[in-house]
Amino acid sequence: MGRPRRYDVDDLLDHARTLWLTGGVAAVTIRALSTASGASNGAVYHAFGSRAGVLARVWARDAHEFLVFQQEHVTAAMAEDGPVAAFVAAALAPATYAENDVDGARVLLAADRDELLTPELDESSRTMLDRLRSELGQLSVQLSAALWDRTDRPAVTAIRHGVVDLPGALLLRGEGVADPVARHVLEQAVRGIAAAPPPRPAT
Repeated sequence: MGRPRRYDVDDLLDHARTLWLTGGVAAVTIRALSTASGASNGAVYHAFGSRAGVLARVWARDAHEFLVFQQEHVTAAMAEDGPVAAFVAAALAPATYAENDVDGARVLLAADRDELLTPELDESSRTMLDRLRSELGQLSVQLSAALWDRTDRPAVTAIRHGVVDLPGALLLRGEGVADPVARHVLEQAVRGIAAAPPPRPAT
């Protein structure tokens, strides 16, 4: 007997991403990925460990590219117009990113790290998601310090709401990431957060 055929992990991730985009997260199953890619169920399990591993790897691949893009835009806005503009740039980054990669933006906004961190996830995938969370946390701390000279929990949480929660809620409605009304509302909401820092933690 010949050796079993090896499948490129990036190729499998491409197929899984297509399933996600066309049918939602529920459409990404081991059997569906096997059918779409031609790989056996065993090959898919060997590559990712579980369905949760597939979802985590698909999301993380787009998330890594997005976070690099987001940080570049935040840095440029900070240098040119200051911390409020940098906060706005961070919040609008999914919509800006979608101008070149709408599918990547849709994947990012459809889930977050906490939703993907399920019990069946293997240790390497957990480490990967934790690293991405840490990068996003560093951005929130950076913006909180620049805006309010604060890095306490309420301040960093307020930034996270503006950078993560509000874009996820607004840019998945109506026309999605291309919706100019959603972008307008998001920008004004973020500017409002910047203008009114949260209460300091109780002492």
